[in-house]
Amino acid sequence: MLFSTNTVCIKSEDDKVVDSKGIGRKVIDKLLQTYCSELDGKDFAYDGEKCLFTVGPLPQNNFEFTVILEETSSRAAGGSPVHESPTQANKKRVKRSHLAKKFSVDISYAAKIPLQSVALALRGSESEHGQDVLRVLDVVLRQQQAKRGCLLVRQSFFSDDSRNLVDLTGGVSGCRGLHSSFRTTIGGLSLNMDVSTTMVVTPGPVIDFLVTNQNVRDIRDIDWPRAKKMLKNLRVKAKHNNMEFKIIGLSDQPCSRQMFPMKVRNGNIEIKSVDITVQDYFKSKQVELTMPYLPCLDVGKPKRPNYLPIELCHMVSLQRYTKALSSQQRAMLVEKSRQKPQERMRVVTDAVKSNMYDDDPILSSCGIEIEKQLTRVDARVLSAPALVVGNSEDCIPNRGRWNYNNKRLFDPVKIERWAIVNFSARCDMSRISRELINCGRSKGIFIECPHSLVDEDSQSRRCSPVERVEKMFEKVKASLPGPPEFLLCLLPERKNCDIYGPWKKKNLHEMGIVTQCIAPSNKMNDQYFTNVLLKINAKLGGMNSKLALEHRQMIPVVTQIPTLILGMDVSHGSPGRADIPSIAAVVGSRCWPLISRYRASVRTQSPKVEMIDSLFKPLDDGKDDGIMRELLLDFYQTSQQRKPKQIIIFRDGVSESQFSQVLNVELNQIIKAYQSMGQGDLPKFTVIIAQKNHHTKLFQADSPENVPPGTVVDSGIVHPRQYDFYMCAHAGPIGTSRPTHYHVLLDEIGFSADNLQKLVLSLSYVYQRSTTAISVVAPICYAHLAAAQMGQFMKFEEFADTSSGSVNSSSPPSIPELPRLHADVCSSMFFC
Repeated sequence: MLFSTNTVCIKSEDDKVVDSKGIGRKVIDKLLQTYCSELDGKDFAYDGEKCLFTVGPLPQNNFEFTVILEETSSRAAGGSPVHESPTQANKKRVKRSHLAKKFSVDISYAAKIPLQSVALALRGSESEHGQDVLRVLDVVLRQQQAKRGCLLVRQSFFSDDSRNLVDLTGGVSGCRGLHSSFRTTIGGLSLNMDVSTTMVVTPGPVIDFLVTNQNVRDIRDIDWPRAKKMLKNLRVKAKHNNMEFKIIGLSDQPCSRQMFPMKVRNGNIEIKSVDITVQDYFKSKQVELTMPYLPCLDVGKPKRPNYLPIELCHMVSLQRYTKALSSQQRAMLVEKSRQKPQERMRVVTDAVKSNMYDDDPILSSCGIEIEKQLTRVDARVLSAPALVVGNSEDCIPNRGRWNYNNKRLFDPVKIERWAIVNFSARCDMSRISRELINCGRSKGIFIECPHSLVDEDSQSRRCSPVERVEKMFEKVKASLPGPPEFLLCLLPERKNCDIYGPWKKKNLHEMGIVTQCIAPSNKMNDQYFTNVLLKINAKLGGMNSKLALEHRQMIPVVTQIPTLILGMDVSHGSPGRADIPSIAAVVGSRCWPLISRYRASVRTQSPKVEMIDSLFKPLDDGKDDGIMRELLLDFYQTSQQRKPKQIIIFRDGVSESQFSQVLNVELNQIIKAYQSMGQGDLPKFTVIIAQKNHHTKLFQADSPENVPPGTVVDSGIVHPRQYDFYMCAHAGPIGTSRPTHYHVLLDEIGFSADNLQKLVLSLSYVYQRSTTAISVVAPICYAHLAAAQMGQFMKFEEFADTSSGSVNSSSPPSIPELPRLHADVCSSMFFC
């Protein structure tokens, strides 16, 4: 049995190619009804664009069809209900509802995809068309949901049900739906289903949306230029005629003054064109506007405006919101998206039953039946690694957690010369200082009294963030006899404070001073100060805890041979900002045989590019300025002049389609960097991808709780050929735990499965700023933190402005380089 792949080209009467998925699906559905016999009665799987799949070949290789599609009044295009007299509008509307649109559809054979490819893939063989078959089966699932009127977002679908919406404020709602996709696993062909969430514009009156979006009390307070930008391309439905339109802008004048020409007829003789206001036009239609002082929505064409009063318009449901969420909205989304394991299991199993996949003719003809219950797999729970804290005392984590009650840190620092600076946060600096000192001494950190408490001048608060930082440093210099070794910075806001970036840049780039920022609140108890001190101690070169095996130099494979551990991540700009450079960060372990200390190297690169291009960067003078040179030199200098003989790479953020690039591009750069330093024989490499962005969840069969920390699954649902496993290293007290999916792309070192999985679990317990096991290995978390913090150094909006206004648009804009860290802090864990 095989799938036949056919290319589809749909053209309208004016010979323009139709690229709208909505119209494309309607045309193909109508074609199937009209020409069923010509097509041998075959069912289609249509992707909404240019590909159409059938089980077995069509009767001939090429078809040309004409499809007549009745146009519905709710989607009527062309003339405006506003620009005509009521009589004209009614006549045109009647005409439109019976108007038929003609489309030409060309279908031509492209290729065949043997269904046997999946069987070969399941047996672990290389299969040329394995991924193609899975794509076709996923198209079948998408088509099924499209026919039900769902919003499709990649492999997830969302229905128009108000019960699925959670308000995130600002006119944005989280819409809960379902993800579904086919995967080949060692246990057979699997349907992966999970709860999914996307952001949509909250449906309802446009007026309510604007008031909520701009957080104002009255519609009269709306910032209309900002509203125009927000509303563009959104769809609305007019209350007075139930027609749907796309917004292209706003009118220049309010309804009461916005004029447009209306043709007036006297009997059958056209007399003249009369200018009339939008308000008067609707009054003639017995629609009394209550807010004529508001501008109109322009739902016409660029050169042919069509005005609708805002008060008569509602936002259409299921419109994706693709702009970046605020920190408050993100927090609300996380909180409201949580589901307990039992609830999540129920939603997914109910969805499988209600979707009736077994009734789908294409799946049935392929012999595919979907089980109604979740797949049972065997798992094992690795025991948590023991930790060592102060006085070489053992600390045994319990359910992925531990604490420092009545314990000292393993290697506490001494802080003698420091100060507190306050950027207008409302707090008692003396009390914060006192409690930090007392908490520090109980944990073994000796902290002298701060040399100075520096308050921001009231007149400085009106200055720009950079000026505020400069003025604060002038006060710090005046009040201290010399440069401090540490500064505690009090910020007025916990999230998105515009002081944060300039402050960090000033300290880490220019001054070489370690700094810790906090936002004072009424929840500053002993646990709060302990968490702050964990960060401070790590940044200043101390160590909070150590693995017992690390302390005794007994980590299998790693402590016998000099081993460098790398964590790699790339941070991209927010959604919709393709003009902001991406930031690549790599952290490398240091002081071998330790696996708890790291340093970071960070660079900018082209926007939205995932592969790191600065691992090896040869300069014109023959030297190398790449990331790996920094990390290899640091390893050598801190590891008794030993070169790494083994390098373990943990890479975050890449999809399966990019695995080969990690080996061919990134690993190749690392090898070149090593060779350029004259390091002799190449080390052995182990390359591991860590994926969090997937939809596989693990549940305990006989418990409502999440799986325990240390749970590993390496059978049943893993890849039939590659070496991969799922691990839940962390405890999940809230919601449903998401395991990390580790793919081992290369293992020259030759780890046993046990040793590798224990190493991965151990690296989830060395995160110095936490007293819990984390969900992914610490090097990856550190790389993510380093990229995020260094990204705050630069105002990329300035870069975006200059690049968009470039004279020569054919040449790509140059990517601004990040400021390098000061020599005094470049090897510190500043990102902690």
